[in-house]
Amino acid sequence: MDGNRAATVAGFVGALAVLAVLVWVVGVDRTVSALLTADPVALVLVGALAVLWLTTWGLALWSVLRALGSPIRAHMAVLVYAGAVFSNNVTPFGQAGGEPLSALLISSAADTEYETGLAAIASVDTAHFVPSVAFAIAGFTFVTVGAVQLGRNLAFAAVAVAALAVGLPVAGFLGWRYRYELEHTVVRLLTPVIRWLGHTVPKWSPPTTATIAARIESFFAAIDRIATDRRTLLQTLGFSGLGWACLAGSLWLSLYAVGHAVPVSTTLLVVPVGSIASLTPLPGGSGAIETVLVTLLVSTTAVPAAVAASAVLIHRGATYLFPLLLGAGVASALGADHAAANARE
Repeated sequence: MDGNRAATVAGFVGALAVLAVLVWVVGVDRTVSALLTADPVALVLVGALAVLWLTTWGLALWSVLRALGSPIRAHMAVLVYAGAVFSNNVTPFGQAGGEPLSALLISSAADTEYETGLAAIASVDTAHFVPSVAFAIAGFTFVTVGAVQLGRNLAFAAVAVAALAVGLPVAGFLGWRYRYELEHTVVRLLTPVIRWLGHTVPKWSPPTTATIAARIESFFAAIDRIATDRRTLLQTLGFSGLGWACLAGSLWLSLYAVGHAVPVSTTLLVVPVGSIASLTPLPGGSGAIETVLVTLLVSTTAVPAAVAASAVLIHRGATYLFPLLLGAGVASALGADHAAANARE
């Protein structure tokens, strides 16, 4: 078993352990009982929203690729994005760990350079933060208006929302303001590493410094093209916002399925804040995301912990397992096509 596979297996074991502890703390019997009494019609609707969420975020990728001059069909973009979600869900640190593999899948499907695929997925993932901040602020505002006091867990939500609302714009502004300096720094730092790998990996000729610089510059140029295309930005943000609404609706319906209707503002708050936990060193943030969602639901509503856990398991089952299974098939198919193309060359 190679190191990457061992790390993936260890990550899933860790995620399952965290989930097991969560269910044990809130009560195994009560959680299972709530799951068994779930409304089947609501469960079907949760699944439909999961499909709609994946479709809208896949269309965001379609919009970005079209702007980069590497258009693919809309349905193919949705399938490729499922493959990207799969890579995020099986690697530690979520999107940060899965983007290199996602870029490879996109470049293979769109028949474009790897740097273009990386720029596309990086742009889409970055765009997702903007609507999440808006939803989180709106949800937090309505939740705090109805709250009797700002409890410890709600205070955590306030800090998380502030980090999203302040930290993201500041980081984005500084990154854009000093983008050329950042580009030169990346070239300077990565060139010796890539050259060393070129001398170390068998049958791989090390690229020249000029080639490395040109590839990194093409990545930044692709990012620049998207950032200055207002139509693409608005379209991508629109698809992303629809996707976040579907995720919030999925959690709301999951709670409704187990007999508890909560204010929509609650799910608008907890879903974006819960997504921050995807940065933990677990596959797709599994275990950590569920724990944060349950904690926030219990602290902002009157839903019992076991019922909240059952609803979160339903929501995550639809929005995690579905793209995981679909994306695995897409990734395998694209990987086979890529290998066949290399064999013909």
